[in-house]
Amino acid sequence: MNVLWYATRATGEVALLFLPVVLALGVMSALRIGGRRLPRFVIAGLHRNLTLTGLGFLAVHILTTLADSYVPIGVVDVVVPFGSAYRPIWLGFGALAFDLLMVLTVTSLLRTRIGFRWWKALHWAAYGCWVIALVHALGTGSDVRTSAFLFFAGICCAVVLAMMGWRLAQGGQDDQALRLGAGIVALLLALAIGVWTVRGPLEPGWAKRSGTPGSLLPKPAAVASHATGTATRGDEG
Repeated sequence: MNVLWYATRATGEVALLFLPVVLALGVMSALRIGGRRLPRFVIAGLHRNLTLTGLGFLAVHILTTLADSYVPIGVVDVVVPFGSAYRPIWLGFGALAFDLLMVLTVTSLLRTRIGFRWWKALHWAAYGCWVIALVHALGTGSDVRTSAFLFFAGICCAVVLAMMGWRLAQGGQDDQALRLGAGIVALLLALAIGVWTVRGPLEPGWAKRSGTPGSLLPKPAAVASHATGTATRGDEG
């Protein structure tokens, strides 16, 4: 058992699950949802603390990925998208999501300096950040074909779409056409990701087509052992 490999998978999936929860709490805070049982300051505190917890899982995910010598991923690949020797496009989406998350974190810390209007406009990127992170997970993850991962990913998609729809619906009378257009684009994007997942990561041969170096692809002996029920690290599609 490679502890780093399992740690990378687990922390990456947990971080992915944290983001929809943080988004939901952010929407509740923005819409000033709260009452006696759940005051607004409690929602704000949960949003902040869960964000920090999610960042902690993400940090472990990155560190274990770098420490694991199985795949050729370097420090530069963490922040510079689409330049990795290992699945460059799909790993690049992970780097892009990380960069966006860092921008969101820094601008939140500087909220009073940059002004509420700019901070609010930048914070809409949180939805895009999660979508990009999801594509990264689907394109590079070893657990994509498991029913548990697909189930939780579907639930997270539903939560994000619901929160975005709620946020857009509460925008008042201004820019109704723009908000309606954004909602339609979000639905079409979710549909496109679903179709791509079925025709891409869930199809046989995805490991090779996704850009995995030939030296890491399963050998015939490994494929035979997988067919008999023994999984190997190279068995990723």
